Amino acid sequence: MTASTIPADGPISARRQRRANFASAWLGWMLDGFETYAVVLVGGLVVADLVGPKASPLYFSLVLAVQLVAWALGGLTSGILIDYFGRRRVLMGSILLYAVCTGLAAAVQNFELFLLLRVLAGFGMGAEWGPGSALVAETWPDRSRGRGVALLQSAFGVGFLLATGVFFLLDGTGPGKWRWMLLAGAVPALLVLLIRRTVGESELWQSADRRRRETARRARSGERLSADEQALVRFPLRRVLANPLWRSRLLRLLVLSAASLVGWWAVSTWIPRYVAAVLQEAPASPNVTLVVLAYNVGGVLGWLLWGVLADLVGRRWTLWGYYAGALVLTWLLFGLNWPSTGALTAVVFVNGVFTLGQMGWMATYPAELFPTAVRGTTITTVFNATRFIAAAGALLSGSIVAGLGGIATASLAIGSVYVLGLVFALIAGPETRGKPLPS
Repeated sequence: MTASTIPADGPISARRQRRANFASAWLGWMLDGFETYAVVLVGGLVVADLVGPKASPLYFSLVLAVQLVAWALGGLTSGILIDYFGRRRVLMGSILLYAVCTGLAAAVQNFELFLLLRVLAGFGMGAEWGPGSALVAETWPDRSRGRGVALLQSAFGVGFLLATGVFFLLDGTGPGKWRWMLLAGAVPALLVLLIRRTVGESELWQSADRRRRETARRARSGERLSADEQALVRFPLRRVLANPLWRSRLLRLLVLSAASLVGWWAVSTWIPRYVAAVLQEAPASPNVTLVVLAYNVGGVLGWLLWGVLADLVGRRWTLWGYYAGALVLTWLLFGLNWPSTGALTAVVFVNGVFTLGQMGWMATYPAELFPTAVRGTTITTVFNATRFIAAAGALLSGSIVAGLGGIATASLAIGSVYVLGLVFALIAGPETRGKPLPS
C-alpha cells in the first residue's frame, strides 16, 4: 500500500509522518507568502532608501517583475529536480536559499545588490511550492486530498496576513523598517532543521525512482527496452510532450493557469491604489489597509472552501464556479460606484474568495492527471510558466493603466480573462475526485 492510499485510521506512524510532511510544507508555503507580500509592503521604502526619495516608480515595478521571473524560473527548475532527486531534498534546499538571501538583503547598501539577492530569493521561493505540493498530494488520503491540498495552499494567504501584521508592529522603527522586515524573512532557515529531522520521502516517488533507475541501468548495459521503458528514462518534459494525451492536458491546464494568474494579478495588485482613489485617502491609510486585509482574508477562506467543494462536487465544476464568481465579482468591484467603505470592503472580501482562493486548483487537479515520474515537472509548469506574463504586466503596469484609461477600466478589461476559465475548466481533463493518484 502506497503512502497516498493509507487510510485515515491506518498505522499511527504513517499518520504521524503525514502530519509532519504537511506541517513542513505548510510552514514553507506560509513563509513564502510572507516573503512575497513583505516585498510588496516595503518595496517603496527600499527604493526610497537605496535609490532616493524621488526615484521613479519603475524601480519598484522592476523589483516585482524580477522577483516574478525568478520565481517562475525557480519553479520550473524545481519540477525537474523533484522528479529526479525527490520531494524532501528540494524542499529543504529551496527554503534555505530564499531564507538566507532574504536575510542578506536586509543588510545591503545599494539597489543593484538588493536586486541580485531578490533574484536568488525569488528563485528559492518559486522552487519551494512544487516539492511541498507534490509531497502532500502523494501522502494524503484519496477521499480528502482536495481538502488537504487546499489547506496547504491557504498557507500562502496566511503568510500575507502575517506580513501585514509584522509590518504594522514595526511602525516607529524609522527608515530602517524595511531591513527589519526582511530580516524576519531569514527565520525560515530554521525550518530546514525540522524538515531534516521529521519529513519522510514520498513512497510513490521512491517507487517511480527505483523503476527509472533500474531501467536506466538496463539501458546502459545494452539491453533492449520496450517503448514504455524508453519513455521512462526520457527527460520528464520531453516525455510529457511526446504523449498526445498528456500534451493536450498540459496545454489546456496552461490556458487555465493563464486565466487564474493574469486575472488575479489584474485584481490584487491594483486593489490598494483603486481603493485609495475611491476612498480619496492615502494608499497606506487605515481604511485602505483594512480593505486590502479583507481581500487576503477572503483568499484564505476561498482556498479552504475550494478543497471542501472539490471533494464534494468534483474538481471541474468547482473550478468552473470559481471562474464564474471571479468574473462577476471583478465586474462588480471595478464597474460600480461604492457608496461606503463597508460595502467596498465586503465586495473586496468576496472577490478575494474567488480570485485568490481559486489558486488551490493548481496543486490539486494537475497532480491527479499525470503519473508520479512526471508529476513534479507538470505541476510546476502549470503553476509557473504563465508567471512570465504576470511579470511583464507588473513591469508595464503604469503603461497598461494609462493606455486603458485608468485602473478600473484596465482591471475590467484584463479581468475578463476569466471567460477563458469558464470555457476550459470543463475540458481540461477527466474528473478525478476521490481517485488514486496515477502511479
